[in-house]
Amino acid sequence: MGRLFALIVWIIPVLAVAAGARDWLPPVASEHGAGIDLMLRYLLVTAGGLLLVAHLALGYTLWRFGGKAGVTFRLATPRQERIWALVPIILMALIAEGGVFVLGLPVWANLYAAAPQDAMTVEITAEQFAWNVHYPGRDGRFGRTQASLFSFNNPLGLDRDDLAARDDIVLTGELHLPLNRPARIRLRSKDVLHSFFLPIQRLKQDVVPGMTIESWFVPTEGGDYEIACTELCGFGHYQMRGLLRVESQEAFDAWLAELPTFN
Repeated sequence: MGRLFALIVWIIPVLAVAAGARDWLPPVASEHGAGIDLMLRYLLVTAGGLLLVAHLALGYTLWRFGGKAGVTFRLATPRQERIWALVPIILMALIAEGGVFVLGLPVWANLYAAAPQDAMTVEITAEQFAWNVHYPGRDGRFGRTQASLFSFNNPLGLDRDDLAARDDIVLTGELHLPLNRPARIRLRSKDVLHSFFLPIQRLKQDVVPGMTIESWFVPTEGGDYEIACTELCGFGHYQMRGLLRVESQEAFDAWLAELPTFN
């Protein structure tokens, strides 16, 4: 029975790793997305390798000692205890921190460093259960907002007395970005915690009430994509979706010129 269990212990992780070895990640459509995918693949490979090693050791123990009639007991020496305590710690530190520092930090620095000078800034304000998208208009300046001015027709509380606000453009659930141009996304929340997620662009950022959080990326593939909220934010969380359309600069400019301004 010990050898039968050993075979089962060996076969299960092999099947699990074989099933997970396929390229299951969706297509990537951003400049930094390849770095995200590399980090994910690294974690999958190392976790799969550790699973195989652990089951190999467990299976060997069952194969070698599972059929014995009696049980023997032997204490480990202090030296053996130190070795078996330190080796897993060092191994896991190298695997985990190596992936974070070598692969993860460059991607993190790219996403949260200062955006390029030619980046286009868009403010996105989350609320239950919608994404409010705010473009600055022709003057390139965002108008002043006040929470006391929030209303159904003015979801961002734009101040009509502010000249900078008069050419601003506000949309709900629809974000357009030019292809191959850096896009700076400025995120806020009006109520509870949300999470802004562009799966194909590999961008995911929690939106925290009381905070303004910036990130930037370069969309590299044109098309229509989903904007999702990945933080449970209430009963209507399931319907908090939006559209991201990535198009040429010319098409973007033509679309923006046709939209009505705030005032």
